[in-house]
Amino acid sequence: MDTAAIKSYFLDLQARIIAAAEAADGGSFRHDEWQRPAGGGGISRLLEGGALFERAGVGFSHVMGDKLPPSASAHRPELAGRAWEAMGVSLVFHPRNPYVPTVHMNVRMFRAHQDGEADVFWFGGGMDLTPYYGFAEDARHFHQTCADALAPFGDDKYPRFKQWCDAYFFLKHRNEPRGIGGVFFDDFSELGFEQSFAMTRAVGDAFLGAYLPILARRRDMSFGQNERDWQAYRRGRYVEFNLVWDRGTLFGLQSGGRTESILMSMPPQANWRYDYQPQAGSPEAALLSDFLAARDWVSA
Repeated sequence: MDTAAIKSYFLDLQARIIAAAEAADGGSFRHDEWQRPAGGGGISRLLEGGALFERAGVGFSHVMGDKLPPSASAHRPELAGRAWEAMGVSLVFHPRNPYVPTVHMNVRMFRAHQDGEADVFWFGGGMDLTPYYGFAEDARHFHQTCADALAPFGDDKYPRFKQWCDAYFFLKHRNEPRGIGGVFFDDFSELGFEQSFAMTRAVGDAFLGAYLPILARRRDMSFGQNERDWQAYRRGRYVEFNLVWDRGTLFGLQSGGRTESILMSMPPQANWRYDYQPQAGSPEAALLSDFLAARDWVSA
């Protein structure tokens, strides 16, 4: 396993995405390198208060430890107690314009090792879109880009990872999807190291093509306070998912990660209203009825 090549790829991916985001926004990302006392470190890049992005965070981390945290060994109890190493890139973009969707992407590698035992590795990642106002052409484009990226690795990958994404990014306590999904995979090694890494690269490399055209279509749409209020309300759901259900957040906190970097994915503003229901027939109601449901967007 060439961990140096994996690290080089992740750092290059972070740099490419930041360059594209800075070009779109016109602002500059803060560069914040950090070290983890228990082992490893990372580079957090953040843009706040931009013309396009209220908050955009792109983090790289490469961390290690002597004992797997519970969130990492929950699905593989036989590995509990092993030393571990993890690295990857994770991003969340929270645009200012409510017609531009929030987007999340991450790609990562995990290795568990122990003297006298063969290394165990796996990859994970994906991307998902969280719109505040639904546009079918945006949903189709995002999902088609994901499907195209995964096509070389088997006809089963996109349908399987799409379903996995729908199931994972779901607020069980509200019986509600977080957004319109995308693709998600975890604990993946079935193609062997080289092809599993190649598939992970394909997902990471597809991100800009999946998101930038949507951003370009929606960024100049006019909006008012009503749309901003709806955006803040829906962002509350994003906060709920990340703090209650997200394995990455739990892993970061349980493994003694850097809190500022772990919570960089949070929106800068969010609110909650008691038992709020949008007006029937409104674009806000259409998001809930027509978009926040598992759908076959590629064939739509």
